[in-house]
Amino acid sequence: MTAPFAADARTPVELLHAYLRGGTPSVDPAAPLVTFYDDATGERVELSARTFDNWVAKTSNLLQDELNAGPGDRAALLLPAHWQSAVWLLACWSVGVTAVPAGDPAAADLVVSGPDGLEAAQACGGERVALALRPLGGRFPHRPDGFLDYAAEVPGQGDRFAPYSPVAPDGEALETSVDGLPLKLTGEQTVALAREGAVRLGLKPGDRVMSTLSFDDWAGLEAGLLAPLAAGASVVLCRNSQGLDAGQWEKRAESERVTVRLG
Repeated sequence: MTAPFAADARTPVELLHAYLRGGTPSVDPAAPLVTFYDDATGERVELSARTFDNWVAKTSNLLQDELNAGPGDRAALLLPAHWQSAVWLLACWSVGVTAVPAGDPAAADLVVSGPDGLEAAQACGGERVALALRPLGGRFPHRPDGFLDYAAEVPGQGDRFAPYSPVAPDGEALETSVDGLPLKLTGEQTVALAREGAVRLGLKPGDRVMSTLSFDDWAGLEAGLLAPLAAGASVVLCRNSQGLDAGQWEKRAESERVTVRLG
């Protein structure tokens, strides 16, 4: 029996590192890892594993050095399924911060919010980061009061990251939900569930997975990021795509070489 992709990985970040190592024609770190469409704006962004990792490193340095975040902290992520949301998830796991998609800002040590969540995010008593989610990673025209503008802060961060405290596989990594029931996972448990999902979905190295699911629960995180990463596959995230007809979906799937469609 063939060993699963990245069989020795025990944290989500180690899955990304395995992807970066490549080593097979199906897993190329220079090929697209995350492709993102916003059909409300016409935006399309494509990031190779290397480019994605660079964003993760910069965001991790921002978290650790500017926001003073570390193991034991909880980050409420009020973000849609977006390429920058995927970056923030991996950055949290790089630093050892527990990621809480759609979490309660009042119960979090820091909050990261898109434009739609800024009012709710003000309930956080810790650091607040705002993402404009504009095409090309653009800034807010006017920075929201009480928030750091991610697009203004991240470019100056370092391109390499090393955590001050080692991130333990048995440390808490993710708070999410399954069928409305709360789920708390360590890094190792997150990887194990991602692998199970990859098997259930029939994913293999080199697959292209297209997802329209939200990152607010496990189903969307599994489909749009974690199961593909565990399988050595890549993702095509589609946002605001409700108006696309069958022909448009077919054309997109063909142009992106999609092998699995979810949502």
